[in-house]
Amino acid sequence: MDPKHIRNFSIIAHIDHGKSTLADRMLEATGSVEKRDMRDQLLDDMELERERGITIKAHAVTIYHQKAGERYQLNLIDTPGHVDFNYEVEKSLQACEGALLLVDASQGVEAQTVANAYLALEQDLEIIPVLNKVDLAHARPDEVAEEIENTLAIEATDALRISAKTGVGVGAVLDRIVDDVPPPTGDPSAPLQALIFDAVFDEYRGVIVYLRVFNGTLKRRELVKMMSSGKQYEAIEIGRFQPKMTKCDELAAGEVGYLVSNIKMLGDVRVGDTLTHAKGPEVEMLEGYEEPKRMVYADFYPTNPGDFEHLRDALENLALSDSSLSFFPETSDALGFGFRCGFLGLLHMEIIEQRLEREFDLDMIQTAPSVTYRIKLADGSEKDIRSPGQLPDPDKYEQLMEPIARVSMMVPTEYIGPLMQISVDHRGVFVRQEHVSPTRVQLVYDIPLAEIIYDFYDKLKSATRGFGTLNYEVTKYNPDKLVKLRLLVNGNEVDALSSICHDSQAQSRGRAILKKLRKEIPRHLFEVRLQAAVGSKIIARENIAALRKDVTAKCYGGDITRKRKLLEKQKAGKRRMRQIGNVDIPQKAFLSVLGGDEK
Repeated sequence: MDPKHIRNFSIIAHIDHGKSTLADRMLEATGSVEKRDMRDQLLDDMELERERGITIKAHAVTIYHQKAGERYQLNLIDTPGHVDFNYEVEKSLQACEGALLLVDASQGVEAQTVANAYLALEQDLEIIPVLNKVDLAHARPDEVAEEIENTLAIEATDALRISAKTGVGVGAVLDRIVDDVPPPTGDPSAPLQALIFDAVFDEYRGVIVYLRVFNGTLKRRELVKMMSSGKQYEAIEIGRFQPKMTKCDELAAGEVGYLVSNIKMLGDVRVGDTLTHAKGPEVEMLEGYEEPKRMVYADFYPTNPGDFEHLRDALENLALSDSSLSFFPETSDALGFGFRCGFLGLLHMEIIEQRLEREFDLDMIQTAPSVTYRIKLADGSEKDIRSPGQLPDPDKYEQLMEPIARVSMMVPTEYIGPLMQISVDHRGVFVRQEHVSPTRVQLVYDIPLAEIIYDFYDKLKSATRGFGTLNYEVTKYNPDKLVKLRLLVNGNEVDALSSICHDSQAQSRGRAILKKLRKEIPRHLFEVRLQAAVGSKIIARENIAALRKDVTAKCYGGDITRKRKLLEKQKAGKRRMRQIGNVDIPQKAFLSVLGGDEK
């Protein structure tokens, strides 16, 4: 098809503002899906996506629209709205020339709306503001259009007003895409340059590569190569998403489609790489994008030690379809063999955990999430610390640094006070405050990521009665008074319960953990000492009293020395037992500490 008749665009918005619903209506309006096959969230094919009503992976689809007697090919990439999946949005926008900025006409501009709009502006895309849900009784389209102009400096007086649920205004959106989104500039006769913007694993066909052709033409049965690895493959099948995979003989400049080529491992495909002909003139690599940064780490241990290999296979399977998941083996004295996994955020972690339980029928113990710290060594080099166990002794490094997130919160004006207090309590540093409209304000703070992943979001929602929204981005690492909190049971350190925290919180957190442990560890025949320590200094202690048998019960009358002799004998036995006895810590005790909020 002539590039002049092709439009590549994406839909970006905050969570629940109606991206997937608008995509459904577009498919209906253009007749891309037969009525009998139509269902809600058509592009969201993962069970968890449909159940939670959220988009986790970006999905591509090609639709055709008639305007003024001419037929246009529109390539839509539907993106997630949650902050954890920002990298999905970023890589999708690189394959587009324009973006629909969808804003809920009742809720207005939210934190993620701002973040996604800035991503699109950075890519120099044509942005079309669209106000959704105008059919709701409490919709306020005029105010929301003003919010878009004030917050994002995007002209919104002529913003399209639609209802993705009923389909009102969807035709006007399609016309506006044809008019405003620039056509791709590629040359179909130039050497092949195609950007790989995603890849998924199919157990029958291997890796399916999603690509956008920028220059040249890709034909079936041609030999192609990945420029970063130099590996060569035959294009066994190419095609478009309509919305199901539909074979075609060629993909020309400006088009979006897929490629199947007997690629066995997802690791052989690097998202952001450039695809070109194996034989032909040299071409420049297209500008890719950064690898997703894992911000949150947690350990997964199988409840049954025999399931270790099953857990490894399950994680390998998930990593085939989710390149942002990382995992490597970990050993714990208390919990045995498991894996330390890296995630983009808490929602990403929760989704991986649920998929492991549902799709692979695994029963696991998951440790509390922790963030990546960084140490500065004496020679000036830096090293990342993914778990407290990796932290060396304080004399081996000069600085311990923690990740700081730039947190942007959108809240009604009456909740500014409580939210500022919560931010300060979580060691936040005020950056700026902007009034988006007379009733809404944007607060920006720098807050340590470790403080956000515990309970910050819950407190934000409680303080703002559900009206507050949050977006964050890790911007830097800062040194602070951070310490390693060690947990000792009868003088022996329990590695699985160690954590890194701020000096001011160490005592309260240590005491809270010890109180939980004291309730869960059963009494032994000797006294059990539970201690929390920072370095060699004990900062909290709890004792579990010994079980005592009444050894004097059989002594009826007689001299007191008989009873004293038995008691002394018992005391000596207890002393010896304390020296050689082992404390049995049940898994329930680990779960009580690792599973929840230590505060």
